[in-house]
Amino acid sequence: MRRSLAGVALAVTSMVALSFLIPLGALVMSLVKEQSVTAAEQRAAALAPVLTLTTDPSALRESAAGLDEAEHLVIHLPDAQSLGDSQAPVKLLERAQQGRESISQKTPGGWICLQPVVLPGDRVAVIENFVPDEELTRGVKASWAVMLLLAIGLVGGSVLVADRLGAKVVRSSKKLAQASHTLGQGNLDTRVEPMGPKELRDAGVAFNAMAHRMTELLAIERELVADLSHRLRTPLTALHLASERMAGTPESARVEAAVHALESELQAIIAAARTPLAVGPMGHGMRSAETGPIPQATATGSTGPTGPSECPRSEVADVVRRRTAFWAVLAEQQDRACSLDLTQEPTAVSLSDDDIAAVVDALIGNVFSHTPPGTAFAVRVARTAQAVELVVEDSGPGIPEPDRALSRGSSTGSSGLGLDIARRAAAVTGGSMRIAHAPRGGAHITVVFALAPSLRSERGPRGSRRRAGWWPRKR
Repeated sequence: MRRSLAGVALAVTSMVALSFLIPLGALVMSLVKEQSVTAAEQRAAALAPVLTLTTDPSALRESAAGLDEAEHLVIHLPDAQSLGDSQAPVKLLERAQQGRESISQKTPGGWICLQPVVLPGDRVAVIENFVPDEELTRGVKASWAVMLLLAIGLVGGSVLVADRLGAKVVRSSKKLAQASHTLGQGNLDTRVEPMGPKELRDAGVAFNAMAHRMTELLAIERELVADLSHRLRTPLTALHLASERMAGTPESARVEAAVHALESELQAIIAAARTPLAVGPMGHGMRSAETGPIPQATATGSTGPTGPSECPRSEVADVVRRRTAFWAVLAEQQDRACSLDLTQEPTAVSLSDDDIAAVVDALIGNVFSHTPPGTAFAVRVARTAQAVELVVEDSGPGIPEPDRALSRGSSTGSSGLGLDIARRAAAVTGGSMRIAHAPRGGAHITVVFALAPSLRSERGPRGSRRRAGWWPRKR
């Protein structure tokens, strides 16, 4: 924009300058020529009274020298004697002498002025004054040079002013664009200082109002999530009491473990909702599975007063092991066979534990939601040179339209949210997601996470053994 404004100013000012320079240059040349010709005619007219008084050659030469130091004045006497070097054509002299006509016209090499003078005895003398071309254009080039310098100064000044104005506009636009990118990256404290033209100032004010309102709405939403989650404490307390009454029965230990796990998850949700607004890789606040909420990195590269931030990082195999153990309790209650196969190689990816846990819960939760009790499923984590693969498969009816299943709200009886969570998590790391049919007949979902940058060049030992576990079907 800055260059465009300077170019427009250069073009407009140049056209204006040319529209004045061309006529002014022609006018200056015309004025100089007119002044030279008028001066020549006046010198010739001034010598005429001298001829009426005397025709003595020495007196006439003295008078002509006094009027014209360049000796361009020539006197043609009636006896055909010429005092000086004549430049006038013979025919033009005869015309002026015989017709007694004053002549002033262009001739080769300059301008000629002929002034006839009638002497006593009806004799005619002609005064000639020749003006060479250099006299007709004397001072024209200097005048043109001055006008050209003035035009260049005018054009340069207008371009400089336009560039300064453009720089102010561009600076305001860049700051507004940078603030928009920073806000989009999750720094909700981003604001701009309105500056520049009125339109950009209004845009800056509107941006600040939008960011403030966005922060308010997100805070309200998070408070609502925390409040709704808090309401679950009442039925959770009832479950605690029920489990206590079941003490001594075979089911009491499993129910108590499930209640404790549910309480831990509920507490984590409430804590995450109460943390300061920040955005993680998948669009929500990140927290550690053991230590609770952690602050998020802002666009300026800091986590607040505690110091610089680091990218989230978690071991996929460890998170999958913990979450599968949680679901295994419910699987045993529904008579589902569940197998777990984990690699022993490092499986660090650039996501938080919560993000990985959300993916595992979404995929295993779909098995429980869309397959009948007793349907077996398997979870596997494998490591390749550049990625970690999480595979969840079951022996249920499968997914008839895999491509459509990835769209939210498009699947019959499902919102599509779980698969979308897994797809977005994989995309954050640069991975992908595939849906196919499992060998056992059900769905086969593979989520590929790109390894953390520090592990992409590493590869575990060949033939490394895997950690495996299984939960047999209840008999």
